Order: sequence, then C-alpha cells, then structure tokens
Amino acid sequence: MEAVAPFKEVIVEVKEAGGEVFKLCYECGKCDVVCPWNRVRKFSIRKIIREAAFGLTEIEGEDIWRCTTCGTCPQECPRGVDQIDLGVSLRRIATKYGVFPTSVRPARAAAGTLRTDGNPLNEDREKRADWASDLSVKPFAEGMDVLYFVGCYYSYDPRLRKAAVATAKILNKAGVDFGILGTKENCCGESIRKTGAEDVFKALAKENIKTFIDHGVKRVLVSSPHCYHTFVNEYPEFMVNFEVVHVSQFLLELINEGRLELTGSYEKKVTYHDPCYLGRHNRIYDEPREILKRVPGLELIEMPDCREKSLCCGGGGGRIWMETPKDDRFSNLRVEQAQAVDAEVLATSCPYCISNFEESRLTLDCEETLEVKDLTEIIQEAL
Repeated sequence: MEAVAPFKEVIVEVKEAGGEVFKLCYECGKCDVVCPWNRVRKFSIRKIIREAAFGLTEIEGEDIWRCTTCGTCPQECPRGVDQIDLGVSLRRIATKYGVFPTSVRPARAAAGTLRTDGNPLNEDREKRADWASDLSVKPFAEGMDVLYFVGCYYSYDPRLRKAAVATAKILNKAGVDFGILGTKENCCGESIRKTGAEDVFKALAKENIKTFIDHGVKRVLVSSPHCYHTFVNEYPEFMVNFEVVHVSQFLLELINEGRLELTGSYEKKVTYHDPCYLGRHNRIYDEPREILKRVPGLELIEMPDCREKSLCCGGGGGRIWMETPKDDRFSNLRVEQAQAVDAEVLATSCPYCISNFEESRLTLDCEETLEVKDLTEIIQEAL
C-alpha cells in the first residue's frame, strides 16, 4: 500500500462529500486556531484540507484520525468548507484499503462487535436491558407515548448505567407512559460512521428503522447527543422521520407541564459542559441550563469556552474507542476549567463526555473535590 492514496480515489470521495467546495479553502488558518488539538499539540486540519483537495492526503498516518468532529472549525470557516465531511471521506478510503494506524485498531474492533451484537463494547446483546432489571420498566409496545432509546453506553457501562436508572426513575415519577426495546435495540451508528465504516452504519440504521416501524414508534427519547444527532439529521437519509427529543428537552417539558416537581434541595456549585453533538451540532444550549436553574439550592456557574465555544471532551468522531495519550486529552483541560471556577459538580448530558471526565478526574487526582454528574442524576436527587 502506498503512503499516499490514489489521486482519483481521493478526488471522487472529496466530490461526493461536497464537491469543489474544499478547494475554496484559502488558508486563513481559522480552523487551526479554534481546533482543540492545538491546545495540546501541533496539528493542522488546514493542511489536511489542502492536500485532500488535490488528492494528496496520506492515509496511513495518524492525522486523518485525530478529528473529533466537534464542529468548531466549520462554524468558524468564512468559506463554507465542511472539514468534518472531508475527514470522514478520507477515513472511508482508509477503511476501503484496510489501512489503520495502531491507535485506530480498537475502532475496527468496535465495528466488528457492532455487526454481531449491536454495540461497540463487546457486550452480550441479551444483557442490554439488565440495567433495568430492578425497575418498573416495560418493553415498548405500540400505543405507548415514548420509546426510551437507551443507547450502548447507558445500557452497558457501569458508571453510565446510573444515569439510565436515574432517567427511568424520573420518567416513572412523572407518570410517563414509556418502554424500551431491550435486546431489539441496536447502536445508532453515529460514531462508527465517523470512522469511515459506512456499511456498518447503514446496516445498523436500517435495522433500527425497521424495529421502530414494526413497533409503531412515534416519539423517541434519547440520552445520548450522538443518538439524537443521528436520528434527527442522518436517519432521514433513509426517507423516514420520527419525532426525537433529547432528555434535557423532555425534562424541561415535564417540569413546565407540572408533571415533575423539584422539591428537594441540591446545595452545590454546578458548572455545565455543552457536549459538541448537543450544542454546536444541534443548538441545544438553553434547556439543560434552564433545568439546572430550577433546582432549589443549586448555584449554576459558567466555565470559559461555554455554549458555542465549548471545549470538546475528545470522544467524538470515534475517538472514544482510540487511545489518546494523557498529555493530549482535552478532557483534562475541561476538568481544570471546572476546578478554576470552584465548581463542586461538572454536569453534562453525554456518555462520552462523562467517561472522559471521569478518567480525567483520576488523572488529575481531584476525585474528592469535583464530581461528574449526568443531568438526570442531579434531577433525581432534587426530586
């Protein structure tokens, strides 16, 4: 395999991902300035763009796999170049040729278990609903108001299962008529698509869509911003549209309708982290903050780099499955920002963010001074 992908292959992929727009890059450098990688190491997405526009990108190296698809550079680009689509197109070429650096191989393993078990964690499909074994959670049936699409990490990861449990308890408390798919639920496919495994994404999407249709699903509630993004923005490619609501939106809806009363007190200083796929990609900024403001006793404080400028945790674009050296982890910087504003709790609403922040708490030895909480865990404590 040559170090440089064949010229025609790259040009075809580039055109399919947006045509000649990539040649509009005039090297202003704004993408490099805002890229979170340049806070921890030297990296140039601009260089990759310029090379790809002319079919010269090296696909054997690490650089095309660094992008977390955080969405920071497209919102700053004055020429409308979509760097994310370009990066994914290059990864599709690497996938086609089977060319992967050592750090990327775990993502390839994730693709394998997604095909067989519907999740990237090499977990048994039959155990997908075990998190709910001690709760009053029913299988979804046609006619129910809401399908709670739990997601892979909330279903299997021991830390994140706590958030799934909190969500179910809140829904039960509010009298929501909901159910789950259990073993019939598959990964939404968002992150594996960003690694270039388009065929795996399509297989997962088609299976989920068929399951939704067969069960008469009308409204889908999701915990993960990545599920939200995929259902809202990518599944319509298959000519279907379901009403999709993120848990932060749904909780505010329940509170405003008087179905959920926050009568407890949460006497802590809390700062909220905007996940990339909830904030920049889908413009959901206000609902999580409005919920936290409704919690008695809670003091909400903002970190630097909030809302549209939120600092990526480093888990998007499939990097949640790739090893990132400790010195290169954006999540460490984010945890330090939370500490700098004297927050006692770093709250968010994304499984990747929580996983990375928990790891950074250990790295920075601040487990005793800073908690990491899913939004639903705070709300459950405030009921």
